[in-house]
Amino acid sequence: MSSRFPSADDYSAEKARHPPLTVVDIRAEQAAVTEAYRNQVLLDVNSDCLRLAVFEGEYRWHHHPESDELFVVVAGTLQIDLADGRRLELGEWQSVVIPAGTVHRTRAVGRTVNLTYEQRAARTEFVEVSG
Repeated sequence: MSSRFPSADDYSAEKARHPPLTVVDIRAEQAAVTEAYRNQVLLDVNSDCLRLAVFEGEYRWHHHPESDELFVVVAGTLQIDLADGRRLELGEWQSVVIPAGTVHRTRAVGRTVNLTYEQRAARTEFVEVSG
């Protein structure tokens, strides 16, 4: 897969960009992204974190063995393919929880901005899905 995506270790090792008690302008954060793919930890919340993903195209098949993942779409359309053949589609201000261990991949229809809430340093395993 394209090297534009982080490794599983890089993904889980990323530190929050902002400390507690900092007002974060999420609109400005997403507007500053110029890459085709950027997924960054904005804030830590207890043992979890809030990530901002801005991307176009398709991400890799993967799962988080110990962490649920909450997606909230802020702009654009996000499709989430599941290994069992289902596809979820979220528009602006729609959300869904992908349970821990569920194999999935995300696909942005045009430029898409979403917030994800998951365990801090969530382990990610990339997998191959046939079909």
